[in-house]
Amino acid sequence: MSVPAAPRRFWRRALLACGLTVALAAPAWAQAVHEARTGLDVNDALRVSQEAVGHRIGEHVLLDRDGKPVALSSYRGKPLLVSFIYTGCFSICPTTTRSLQQAVDDLQKAVGPNQFNVVSVGFNQPEDSPQALKSFAKQNGIRNPNWDFLSPPMASVAALAKDFGFVYTATSAGFDHVLQVSVLDGQGRIVHQVYGEKLAAGDLGEPLKMLLAGKTYQPSSTLLDNLVDRVRILCTVYDPRTGGYKVDYSLPLQIAGGITFFLAMMFFFFNEWRASRARRKKARGAP
Repeated sequence: MSVPAAPRRFWRRALLACGLTVALAAPAWAQAVHEARTGLDVNDALRVSQEAVGHRIGEHVLLDRDGKPVALSSYRGKPLLVSFIYTGCFSICPTTTRSLQQAVDDLQKAVGPNQFNVVSVGFNQPEDSPQALKSFAKQNGIRNPNWDFLSPPMASVAALAKDFGFVYTATSAGFDHVLQVSVLDGQGRIVHQVYGEKLAAGDLGEPLKMLLAGKTYQPSSTLLDNLVDRVRILCTVYDPRTGGYKVDYSLPLQIAGGITFFLAMMFFFFNEWRASRARRKKARGAP
């Protein structure tokens, strides 16, 4: 039995109305979800990080992978690269660490071995214990003799992060934190901050070479002005299913999906309008 034309038109129009409502509401809904899951403002995090440049790091004592105390001041005399990681992260932090390893390997070929040191600090205490950091380093294949993984006492994490301009915050889903590598001179002073998930030897090489040559490094203002537009500096989404971080691309994808659905519904509506017009002309006997 065929369905009358009038009910068909009713349901088509109802479907179109629902589709348009979903399409128009999707961006606003996606933005609300994004804001609920993201606890850091990129510009504010960058400002805090940059304010640490020129600051001399305090006398912090941490534990190495064997549980032995190590003072950050013991690294003075050579340039030092410092990154903050979270050992429970199965996505961004390991990727950033492996990217840093590649950059470190390339730098050592350029400036020679044993010219600088590297430290990765586990900021999520007490989970980032010496044993957890030892496992993290092993899993990511870090065997460089000039690279240490250090676990700070829980009571000193906030002061340590403040010294480095490292911004992190707990959210309803876990943590947000800045993806940065701090470049320190031989006196323990921060001279440059490098951001992003993927690190290149060139980003770290220029300040390192100048420090090794006894010169002062001054990053260009153009680089800093355009930084937020060029790289993603936040590790923003904690996935409770895996216990790790992932970069949040849900908002642009959801907006794109809403726009695509809207365009599809407009195409559907246009075709229905053309078909309806053709049927009316045929009913009137028009050519």
